[in-house]
Amino acid sequence: MKTYAILTLAILAQATGNVFLSKGMKQIASASPVGNSDLLALFPRAIESPTLWCGTALLIISFLLFATVLSWADLSFVLPTISVEVILTVALADHFLNEPVSPVRWMGTLLISIGVILVARSGKQTGEAGCEKEKIPKGPGR
Repeated sequence: MKTYAILTLAILAQATGNVFLSKGMKQIASASPVGNSDLLALFPRAIESPTLWCGTALLIISFLLFATVLSWADLSFVLPTISVEVILTVALADHFLNEPVSPVRWMGTLLISIGVILVARSGKQTGEAGCEKEKIPKGPGR
């Protein structure tokens, strides 16, 4: 149960962080259109953007939660499950950023959803049994 709770928090933090990051970068770019030669000029403005800082903080939190879950669950379970973030990000981009999401994109997210459901139903988690299975010593050194 704790695996699903932490994964849910990681997914929410990642999707929200991506939306904040996108919104912040669009705000910076719209304030003054920049050519390829002026990309370094964006850096000082990016550093001053609270939206970018918020997005970055959420993405760091997401990474830490993801790493935590990997300490007790199989990568083959965690990675497909956390990909539900893609679905949530598309929905948030559609709603909060007013990005047009075509039917083809929604079909792609539906396919991802089906894959996530299949993986989540497997429910395989390593936990303590994984240490014995691979004969990895348990204890303070490991």
